Amino acid sequence: MLLVFAALLVNMSCGTSGADKETQVLIETNYGTIKLKLYNETPQHRDNFIKLIKDGVYTDLLFHRVINGFMIQGGDPQSRNAAPGVQLGSGDLGYTIPAEINPKFFHRRGVLAAARQGDDINPEKRSSASQFYIMQGRKFRTGELDTMQMKMEDARKMSMLQEKIKAAEPELNKLGAEGKQDEVLAKYNTLKEEVIAEAAKLPPLTFSDEQRQAYTTVGGYPSLDNKYTIFGEVIEGMDLVDNIAKQQTDRFDRPVQDIKFTIKLQ
Repeated sequence: MLLVFAALLVNMSCGTSGADKETQVLIETNYGTIKLKLYNETPQHRDNFIKLIKDGVYTDLLFHRVINGFMIQGGDPQSRNAAPGVQLGSGDLGYTIPAEINPKFFHRRGVLAAARQGDDINPEKRSSASQFYIMQGRKFRTGELDTMQMKMEDARKMSMLQEKIKAAEPELNKLGAEGKQDEVLAKYNTLKEEVIAEAAKLPPLTFSDEQRQAYTTVGGYPSLDNKYTIFGEVIEGMDLVDNIAKQQTDRFDRPVQDIKFTIKLQ
């Protein structure tokens, strides 16, 4: 009985550890190999990435957009065998992935995130099926982070105001058509006051101690936080990311000398 019970415990333990194990992948380039792990907390992005690797989608593609001090981007299917000097970055696979933005993950140096179209045509922040970027970033001073927090608060208020204005458009248009410009202005001012009062009740937008520590010592790009899905991180080879980011680029931020990569499961 004791032996059977012990065996059951071992099996249960092994099953749990297997489920929690993070998938590791290798990005092989002519500069060397970058090793990453994929987060289990973003399962749709993880599973899609693994499927594309198995299907050979990430074979002989290019890092088509490289900005030193910011990031390196790849995954455009049209970059395979692309002619020199051609602008890349619009290619995709015909579908998107629902955002899995997790406050636990932020844009510190070395994270892997999904590219996407802008909020104007993609308010749900759905991710590209195949395009991704690896964050290089830079170090920030404490004062810079403080300024960013104020801008984040201003951006939130502006977004709230735009929503209120959109909801009040019929009334505003009617007043405008009647030539009642003073009433239109009064309505705008009322909406602004409502936003200020409502924003004051919300938790302030701040960087956590962990974020501040990372951004001031390791680096990253805090202005992208909570806007793109982060689904993994580099565990070996950030020096290669730095090397790739330093390469000469054209006016489209495409490296003058092609940087090919192939991604494999480890």
